[in-house]
Amino acid sequence: MSRLGRALGEYLAVRRALGFELRRTEGALRRFVDFAEREGAHWVTTDLALRWATLPAHVQGSERSTRLGMVRRFAEYLRTTDPRTEVPPAGLLPGKLRRPQPYIYSDDELLRLIRAAQALPSPTGLRAWTYATLLGLLAVTGLRHGEALALDRGDVDLDAGILTVRRSKSRKARLVPVHATTCEQLERYARRRDRVHRTPRSDAFLVSERGLRLVQATVQHTFVVVSRQIGLRVPARSHGHGPRLHDLRHRLAVTTLMRWYRAGVAVDPKLPVLATYLGHTKVSDTYWYLSAVPELMHLAMARLDRKVWTP
Repeated sequence: MSRLGRALGEYLAVRRALGFELRRTEGALRRFVDFAEREGAHWVTTDLALRWATLPAHVQGSERSTRLGMVRRFAEYLRTTDPRTEVPPAGLLPGKLRRPQPYIYSDDELLRLIRAAQALPSPTGLRAWTYATLLGLLAVTGLRHGEALALDRGDVDLDAGILTVRRSKSRKARLVPVHATTCEQLERYARRRDRVHRTPRSDAFLVSERGLRLVQATVQHTFVVVSRQIGLRVPARSHGHGPRLHDLRHRLAVTTLMRWYRAGVAVDPKLPVLATYLGHTKVSDTYWYLSAVPELMHLAMARLDRKVWTP
C-alpha cells in the first residue's frame, strides 16, 4: 500500500472515532488516492486535487466542489505531518447543490409499482414480498430507503406501532409512528419471512431471498427493473433517467402538505412536526417542497390571498 493509502486509512479511523460515518467520503478519497498513484504523485498538491475533482468534464459544479472539499479536509490532516502537502484554498471550486425536481407518484403508479414487485420471480416467493413491503413502507412513512434497509427486527415494534430509526442521515435516532394498517402489513411480511427462514441469518427486518440484509445497490437495480416494467422509466444506459426510489419520500411530504392546505389547516405551526417525522435537521428542508412542487406553491399562495383579502 502506498504512503497516501496508509495515511487515508489513518485519517478515516481518526474521523470515525469522532463519530463520522464517512461512507461516501471513503469511496471518493480512495478513488482520489488511486488517481494520485496513477499520476505518480507521492503527496497532495492543489493541481492534483483540482484535476481529480473536475473529472469527467460533464460533472456538475456542486459535485466538483464536494469532491475538492473532501480532498481539502484530507490534505489539512496530511499537512500536520508532511509540509510538502498543499491544502487547496477554500472556495476554489464554488458550486451550489441543485436539488432534483421531485417526482410525485400518483396512487395508481404506486399501486402498479407494488404489484410489479409482487410479481418478481424467486424460488421461495420471499423476494417479491420483501420488495412489495419495502415500497409500501417507504410510501407511507417517508423513510429514506437506507433507513428502511437498516431497520433491525428489534427496531420494529408492531404492538406499539413504532419504528426506531437508528441509522439516519443526521446520525440521530428518531421514533416513527406508523398506522395500524401498516403494522398489519409488516406483521404479515414478518410471518412469511420467518416461515422461509426459520433460523434468522440476519438481524435485519427486511431480508433478501437468502435471508440477509438487503444491499442498496441491489435494491436500486430492482427498483429500476420494476419501474421500467410498468412504463415509469424508459430503457436507458443510465439508471438516472426517470422517477427515483427517493421520490417515494417526496410523495409522503408533498401529499401531507397538500392535505393540510386543502383542509384549511394552519400549515406553518405543523411544519416542524413534519420535519421531525421526516428526520430533517432543518425546517428549511421541509419548506423546500413549497417551491419545488407547483401545485403546493399554488395552494400556499391561495391561502395567502385569502388572508390578505379577507376583512
